Amino acid sequence: MFKPSFMSDAAVAVTTGCGLACLWYFASTSFLSGTTAQLLGTSGAIAIACLVPTAILSKASARRSNDSRLSMSQRLDAFDRHACINIVNAKNELTEVNDRLLELTGYSREELIGRQVKTLYDEAMQEIADEIRSHLGRGEKWVGETPLRRKDGGVLYTQSTVMPLYDAAGNWAGSITARTDVTKTNELVAERHTAKTLYELHDDIWIVDSDTETFSYMNRAAKLRSSLNGEDYRNRALEEFSREHGTREILEACRMLRATGNTSTQFDTTLMGVPMHVNIKFLLGFAGAGQYLILFNDISERIEQEEMKSAFISTVSHELRSPLTSIKGAMGLLLSKSAGELPEKALALLEIAHRNADRLVLIINDMLDLDKISRGEIDMDIQDVDLVELIKEADQANAMLQQRFGVTVELKGTQSAIAFRTDPNRFIQVLTNLLSNAYKFSKPNSTIVVEVQETGEHVLISVQDQGVGIPKDEQHKIFDRFADMANSDRKAKGGTGLGLNICKAIVENMGGGIGFESVEDVGTKFFFSLPKSQAAFGQAGHQATQRIA
Repeated sequence: MFKPSFMSDAAVAVTTGCGLACLWYFASTSFLSGTTAQLLGTSGAIAIACLVPTAILSKASARRSNDSRLSMSQRLDAFDRHACINIVNAKNELTEVNDRLLELTGYSREELIGRQVKTLYDEAMQEIADEIRSHLGRGEKWVGETPLRRKDGGVLYTQSTVMPLYDAAGNWAGSITARTDVTKTNELVAERHTAKTLYELHDDIWIVDSDTETFSYMNRAAKLRSSLNGEDYRNRALEEFSREHGTREILEACRMLRATGNTSTQFDTTLMGVPMHVNIKFLLGFAGAGQYLILFNDISERIEQEEMKSAFISTVSHELRSPLTSIKGAMGLLLSKSAGELPEKALALLEIAHRNADRLVLIINDMLDLDKISRGEIDMDIQDVDLVELIKEADQANAMLQQRFGVTVELKGTQSAIAFRTDPNRFIQVLTNLLSNAYKFSKPNSTIVVEVQETGEHVLISVQDQGVGIPKDEQHKIFDRFADMANSDRKAKGGTGLGLNICKAIVENMGGGIGFESVEDVGTKFFFSLPKSQAAFGQAGHQATQRIA
């Protein structure tokens, strides 16, 4: 069936040919006469009627062919600009790659031509590559998503169609692949999934623009707590929200992150009457701008459990301390031979029992201290003291441990007296804990250095050992309660895991700060700083920065 355009061209051609043939016939018979006129008119008219339509149709066909070629060229050019195209031979070598593929992957043509196609594929894509080859081997096309490896190591996700190619003899000669970049689409889908997940979480989530300090996102839990509907939160100022709901601490924490260049902070606070643990991350954008991701975790249940645990520990500890003190006192009298001479074997067993009673009393005292600290009831007896004498007293009190672990202690900065105001018992408790840890983890025949330095309005005391050090991936939990390092061997060396947590609480209650430096197999240095004046006690303490070597 002829197409309308062809039928139209044929009608024009026939009409034109017939018209010209008629004109020729009438013109020739009008100017000529006789047999010659009839012969010339008839033959000429027939020739014109045949040749003119043929010429017109030939010209129209050529025009349509040119139009078709131009249209196809434009289509192929548009396809080439939009899609990534590569051709692979039977040896899986790249023989053709278009500019779009080079642009998106970052390779040059010289870096790809002649290379195996797997250059573009990540190792994780080996299974997909095998599947593609299986389809091509059966003469089938393959359609699916293929992640490509960019030159810079990034991943480019493409939706691909792979078609087999054949030579003149019908043998498989390779393949041609057309790919469409779907990386942005995948990212948008992932963002939607993330947003949906955040929306369904039970924890409150805020996202605040750092430039304008206005809300750009609240999940369902946050909106319910704030009594907001729909998009009411959008573009609302965090400062205004803070005034209404008493969340000034959160606003100031956000501003501090941006001012200091830190990326995260966390603390406990109260949000609309509910105790919360707040975790704020500063997601830095362009030119210092960005967003604050603020996550609230309701810790009401945790606080309730901690209070119950604290009450239990306090009760048990008090009930145990009195009988243990009596037992320890009785064993002390027996060891001092107040009840007469005892056999050597009995004395040896009694000494073991006495040492373990001492250890139990220390553990119970730690637990009671921890209970007081958690309730904010740690007691301080501030006195005028000579700090150097306290350091020497702590050193002498631990002389037995020095002998037991085979280490020596070197004191620095203790040549002259240092007048100080502190709680002497609490100070010695902190220093003894640090010394005890240094003894336990030092290498035999090594030296522990205890140094005191005056730094303006503060005094810095440090204890440095030459021990096993603290593993880098565990340093973050060193001051946590019951912290147990992989190389601590608490069972053999003793301890409750509470000492450093108690030290931190005591030092901070004295207005100071505590920190450490540690390198595995080299040693650890703990240091704490205390203010010289009593007026500084109880204030938001001077915080020694915890430096990690």
